[in-house]
Amino acid sequence: MLGKPNVEGLLEGALEHAASLLGGNVKGYAVLRKGQDTVSAVRGYPKTLLGLSLSGPWAQMRPRLLADGPKELYSMNTQDVVRQLDAAGMNEVSTTVIVPLVDKGRNVGALILDQFQSGGVSQNQQEALNRWGSAVTPLLSVFDTREEWRQGSRQLTIALVEAVESQDFDALGHAQQVADISGQLGRQLGLNERELEQLWYGAILHDVGKINGDQGHASIGANFLHAVPHLADAQKAIRHHHEHFDGSGEPDKLVGEDIPLYARIIAVANALVHVGDAARLKGQAGKNLDPRLVELAQKLPPRS
Repeated sequence: MLGKPNVEGLLEGALEHAASLLGGNVKGYAVLRKGQDTVSAVRGYPKTLLGLSLSGPWAQMRPRLLADGPKELYSMNTQDVVRQLDAAGMNEVSTTVIVPLVDKGRNVGALILDQFQSGGVSQNQQEALNRWGSAVTPLLSVFDTREEWRQGSRQLTIALVEAVESQDFDALGHAQQVADISGQLGRQLGLNERELEQLWYGAILHDVGKINGDQGHASIGANFLHAVPHLADAQKAIRHHHEHFDGSGEPDKLVGEDIPLYARIIAVANALVHVGDAARLKGQAGKNLDPRLVELAQKLPPRS
């Protein structure tokens, strides 16, 4: 369940095990209460539901068995939301089981399990599901704390970068643009969350060494992370983002795929921010830039 170490991964695993406790043809989704109730994970339903604000019969913080399909759920939402639920196939639900997620009296959310055949839910199954919900909920608090630290760390990093960029008015916002494009390229390559996190730090900090001037700033910037072992890949990306695919770059004249992947991604993103149009990168493919990443850059949405 912790193979995908984030809230969505935790809830996906929770839904998977809960469905196995019920057996049969079961789909499900998890709702978290963050101001509005929001679909935060799905099992069997399309991922287009993720992020959907949804009112539902889980607000009472108690286990429920709904034998009239989606009737109550549909009555609590707008027609626009109902159309989305219909498109996901919820209009064919036979029975719904609500498993509340309650932490120290606080309604965190719920696991919602939908049966598509009237197999029924035994008392033992309901009790097992409730125990499972009680076991899952404390883990959500761990991830909430982790996310708060993650966001705080990012905000402090952005503040540092903006302080460096403020020395040169033309550079304001440059690092954030490079980080955004790097993330898009990373997702096209199928990088996982941990890898995207390393890439983000490498991209957002790629020019931080310019606090001491432009000369040798890549190596200087990398030194900022020498005592942060969990960002070792980001450190390499910063050091090598001025290497050239043909070996003519710096500081180590690395060639081709000997250049760390994150550094090659940042180089393409950095070049795209400067030229503004991905088509203009084609002349650098195989020279300064990785040709495969230049090709991927052509698929990105046009920059406004």
